[in-house]
Amino acid sequence: MTRAARDAAADPAGASSQSSVPVDASGMPHGQPVLDRLVALLDLEPIEENIFRGVSPAESPVRVFGGQVAGQALVAAGRTVPSDRRVHSLHAYFLRPGDPSVPIVYEVDRTRDGRSFTTRRVVAVQHGKPIFSLSTSFQIEEEGMDHAESMPEVPAPEELPTYGERLGAMAHEIGGMANLPRPVDIRHVTEPPWLSRRQGPRDARSRVWMRADGELPDDDLLHVCLLAYASDLTLLDSVLIGHGVYWGVDKVQGASLDHAMWFHRRFRADEWFLYDCSSPSASGARGLATGNFFSRDGSLIATVVQEGLLRVAD
Repeated sequence: MTRAARDAAADPAGASSQSSVPVDASGMPHGQPVLDRLVALLDLEPIEENIFRGVSPAESPVRVFGGQVAGQALVAAGRTVPSDRRVHSLHAYFLRPGDPSVPIVYEVDRTRDGRSFTTRRVVAVQHGKPIFSLSTSFQIEEEGMDHAESMPEVPAPEELPTYGERLGAMAHEIGGMANLPRPVDIRHVTEPPWLSRRQGPRDARSRVWMRADGELPDDDLLHVCLLAYASDLTLLDSVLIGHGVYWGVDKVQGASLDHAMWFHRRFRADEWFLYDCSSPSASGARGLATGNFFSRDGSLIATVVQEGLLRVAD
């Protein structure tokens, strides 16, 4: 990563002062300049063999966003794998809250290099302690059996309001991620959780269209990392919707505990995909959420499962 790229990733305010950055209906930056800064954020700095360093944007929540550290860890793993092998799965644990004010060091263990599969383990370290661990597997392309679930019938993304239009003035009431630059275009198919909470508990399901808010380079690993980043944006919403509460506007304490993804078919993260999420269970101050990603033509491209810590105060 060049110094300019690191500066742009770590200081979005500084980068926006050098070029015009569009804002959405809620006043938050979005579009190609914001997406470019996320791409720069994922361009890790190699500091030693199998060791990489990443940064967080200056405009961050109080802890590092889980999708960011997952995407950066996947980049670190991919930098040690031959280009003819594609990610097909990842399994991760969030061990400690990440500190956005200091760099994150990613240490890669080259676990196995087989004829068809390559396995890597990555540990993200801050202040001398692991904050995140990732195991991921890569595979050469092979032919085999092929079937998939069908995509549900939903309105097209162009028929739906933007995230900013839906959020409006509530962005400041919700706080957190709602007040940060948006590199991903999100269009809610189901009613947004900050509105549906007024109706009380309902079906524990969230459906949104998503895409990277701009154009991405033709780098397969980058598109996978963008999908991993996006997968953490709305997944646990399906748990909260089922109980009529939401971050920021209700007394909800939450954090991702673990995260697993399986990548089934090729896709582009800068083209529309549907994220269909549901929650089969919540108990013991934890909620489980599952999600399927479908490309616009109906192909199932990835599956996600996550458990989150969710505590709701009276």
